[in-house]
Amino acid sequence: MSSFSSWRLRAALCLATLASAAQAQNAPQLDTVIVTGNPLRSDEPVQPASVLAGDGLVLHRGSSLAETLAELPGVSTSWFGPNANRPVLRGLDGDRVRVLSNAGASFDASTLSNDHAVPIDPLAVERIEVLRGPAALLYGGSAIGGVVNAIDNRIPKTALTQPGGAAEVRLGGAARERGGAALVETGDGRWTLHADAFARETDDLRVPGGRVDNSASRARGGALGASYVFGTGHVGLALDRYQNRYGIVVEPDVTVHMRRDHLALEGEWRELPGVLESVRARFGRTVYEHQEIEGDGEVGTTFSTRGSEARLEATHAPLGPLRGVLGAQWERSDFAALGEEAFVPSTTTRRTGLFVLEETPWPLGTLSFGARAERVQVALADDGAPARRFTLASGSVANLWKLAPNWSLTASLAHSERAPTSFELYADGVHVATAAYERGDPALRTERGRNLDAALRWSEGDSEVRLGVFDARFSRYVTLAATGALVEDLPEYVFRATRARLRGVEAQAKHRIAAAEWAFDLNAQLDLVRGDDLARNEPLARIAPARLRLGVQALHGPWTLAAALTGVQRQSRVPATDTATPGYALLDLSAARRFDWGLAFVKLGNAGNVLARNAASIATVRDLSPLPGRALSAGLRVDF
Repeated sequence: MSSFSSWRLRAALCLATLASAAQAQNAPQLDTVIVTGNPLRSDEPVQPASVLAGDGLVLHRGSSLAETLAELPGVSTSWFGPNANRPVLRGLDGDRVRVLSNAGASFDASTLSNDHAVPIDPLAVERIEVLRGPAALLYGGSAIGGVVNAIDNRIPKTALTQPGGAAEVRLGGAARERGGAALVETGDGRWTLHADAFARETDDLRVPGGRVDNSASRARGGALGASYVFGTGHVGLALDRYQNRYGIVVEPDVTVHMRRDHLALEGEWRELPGVLESVRARFGRTVYEHQEIEGDGEVGTTFSTRGSEARLEATHAPLGPLRGVLGAQWERSDFAALGEEAFVPSTTTRRTGLFVLEETPWPLGTLSFGARAERVQVALADDGAPARRFTLASGSVANLWKLAPNWSLTASLAHSERAPTSFELYADGVHVATAAYERGDPALRTERGRNLDAALRWSEGDSEVRLGVFDARFSRYVTLAATGALVEDLPEYVFRATRARLRGVEAQAKHRIAAAEWAFDLNAQLDLVRGDDLARNEPLARIAPARLRLGVQALHGPWTLAAALTGVQRQSRVPATDTATPGYALLDLSAARRFDWGLAFVKLGNAGNVLARNAASIATVRDLSPLPGRALSAGLRVDF
């Protein structure tokens, strides 16, 4: 890989070329309306957001939610092998990124440890929305770094009068995936019913030079849902189950058996008379458990969570030019860990929040502002010690300027607060997945962050250029740091608070060229983030390096041929306790054909069979589980 300066030069030339070429397009641009973090349904929300849906989602589906999103701007993955990984947004992960299912909490153990998977399978998802940057205003302190919302139609929102559905099958890939999903919906104009099921099996992941031991998986699940749909709203419920069995790559003889049962009730009422124009309400109950099974069949450790949540949003009638939404959110989760690796005690966490978001036009564009007050209590379940209580306050102000018909400028300033988690407070024991003795700090205080985000966007027809910058500063940033001591012959790591700063750039450009019967879409994407521990004057750990992605799509009738080259810079900005990760370049090829009844595709990933390692992974697993090697996969989706 070349130096950072060379990267910036090449990226700037690429973006400038595409931006110049984009001036030739004159067709109108239709934007996708973002739902997550956009309760007022603004056409162009201020917060940076990405959406995967339709054919794009089908072609990008991976074996996990994080792998599915890994090519989006500002998104990387923690990558604890092919099964257990979480999205990382702008260098932030764990409890700072809120993973939601239909805007509801997932109540799992994935934030506790890198070897714990997110219990949401991409096969069961119809749309994924990603908010980059703080979303604590609407979703609480655990969204201080962003939100990933997996959306399905298990609670139908529209009336149906005849049956319909879809089925999808996927084969191949670096883990020899065999997967499929199907859904059926029907209704009588009032009642709408939904049923879906999915299953996926994989072998050990193939990488250049070999395989990743104990990385096979077997996942399955499904859901039943029903709604009563009326002229101005709907009310419904859904019950779903997710099961997964997968190996832990750092422990060759340990397998996780996971199960999650979830009940959701949801309703929406629009066009109400009086002060409130619309009301949305949601309640969810989750029972989650996973057991870590030793090679002899004995249960080593059991993690379980029982969680309940309720959320209410109401849009008020306009107050002059002012329109807005106010809401309340309540959560309770009971966590327990039993067994030889139970390094975190049983705890109960309660969260209550109130929020308001307002928007108004003014001479300088569209101004939005909001605030949230939140109360969090973390208590040990089997101890007489007093609970830790945190009072959190978050606020934001943002503006959208329409500089010209095709130009817009957005800027936002946010203050967000997060309460320490139960494991940051009370962890005390050997954590095999990280090969460390981890110790919490019961005296940790509220984590606070200030985020400045600005973006310039130009769009016309099928062409678009967006250049964004961000700067996030944290006081009392909670991090897991080495002490240099040994406990039970393992290095000791403690959760401590420090001052931190993360800043970066996200740039995207796309442009369509028409030539005879063909059309060519040119794409470029650059993202980079720099993270610093200001108290120790050293880089933050596990920050993804600069990444440049160049792609082209050739479209001819129902055919789409695509090639993308992703270059990732060497990550040498690491703390003293880590080592540098080499850079790499990956070439991906694909072909897809759309039919009246669906979509068929074939993909060749990592065509050069390049050995690549993920700098955002913990050092324990980085060498054990490189990224996938060369792999051919195919799939078919049928809509009816």
